[in-house]
Amino acid sequence: MSITASVTLSDARIVSPEGVHDGWLTIEDGRVTHVGQGPAPRDGHSLGGRHVVPGFVDIHNHGGAGGSFPTGDQETARDAIALHEKHGTTTMVASLVSGPVAGLAAAAASLAELCDDGLLAGIHFEGPYISKDRCGAHDPAALRDPSPGEFAGLVKAGRGHVRMVTIAAELPGALDTIREAVGSGVIAAIGHSDATFEQTQAGIEAGGSVATHLYNAMPGLGHRAPGPIAALLEDERVTVELINDGVHVHPAMIKLAFDVAGPGRTALITDAMMATGLSDGVYKLGAMDVNVAGGVARLATDGTIAGSTLTMDVAFRRAVRMAGLTLPEAVSVTSATPARVLGLSDRLGTIAAGKFADLVVLSSDLEVEGVMRRGIWITEP
Repeated sequence: MSITASVTLSDARIVSPEGVHDGWLTIEDGRVTHVGQGPAPRDGHSLGGRHVVPGFVDIHNHGGAGGSFPTGDQETARDAIALHEKHGTTTMVASLVSGPVAGLAAAAASLAELCDDGLLAGIHFEGPYISKDRCGAHDPAALRDPSPGEFAGLVKAGRGHVRMVTIAAELPGALDTIREAVGSGVIAAIGHSDATFEQTQAGIEAGGSVATHLYNAMPGLGHRAPGPIAALLEDERVTVELINDGVHVHPAMIKLAFDVAGPGRTALITDAMMATGLSDGVYKLGAMDVNVAGGVARLATDGTIAGSTLTMDVAFRRAVRMAGLTLPEAVSVTSATPARVLGLSDRLGTIAAGKFADLVVLSSDLEVEGVMRRGIWITEP
């Protein structure tokens, strides 16, 4: 990596949610100071007409490169962060999976130190307050009914870095725990749920504002029993996560979500697990054994999909090539919208003066050719 104290990037095609323009930008002390159109006012680092998009923001990620955030191990967590950075993710939330409450608290306390260092943007408890009937790759033995007091203890363990919790809205104590989360400044997400349409609506009214990987680990759409998908898609207060890897969700349903929720309410996520960036083999997701074959992760016991080996650059390309999004729309769903969800729009998610110099340089084929985080090149184009 090379430190960039002050540099002008010229001959760039700068992509924002509003459009694409040929221009330049200046970076000083880790932030963008100027963005202009046309020729740069001074010599700089020419990008040769390549696209520049804001660094990707992944709000749901379990690890990679052999590192698993649910373990709380800092050394391997750093490996996972480095892998995803090379693929353009400059802001990442570490997602835990269901386990004993004491273990979750310990993992959160450990990962909070990486948040202190600015390597992670927060911690996400994906469980244990989820449905046994829709637990996916979570350990059924670790699941429990939501408890506001217990969750407050988990928030305390995270020392202000807990960003999100996933809760099944139909469970006893769910609505009170959603209210506790929101009152503590934590995003309440609805997912891994067997809720009815009406129960999901109640969860939203209590403060639920994110759909944890929409479609996955919840009942399908029904014309008499629409279930959680319809409630989450139709409510303008809810941002829907999508795993756009070609495995978790059919492209037609990806397009449906985009059409209904729009780029402003859609956040692409990876749901990546420790095998991301590695070869096929046997891995772990929490306490569960996972077989990865052909890049697809499944539980060894019953073949249930167990996270992904996706990176955000692949999700970005698929959004453009498979779902037909424009480049500005793809920037919205991979950067601007998830940054808004995290409450970080004032400092990242778009390329603008005053914001962090978190940038991804893309080739004409939308392949990553350069990554800058906070003004430092991770990979220099």
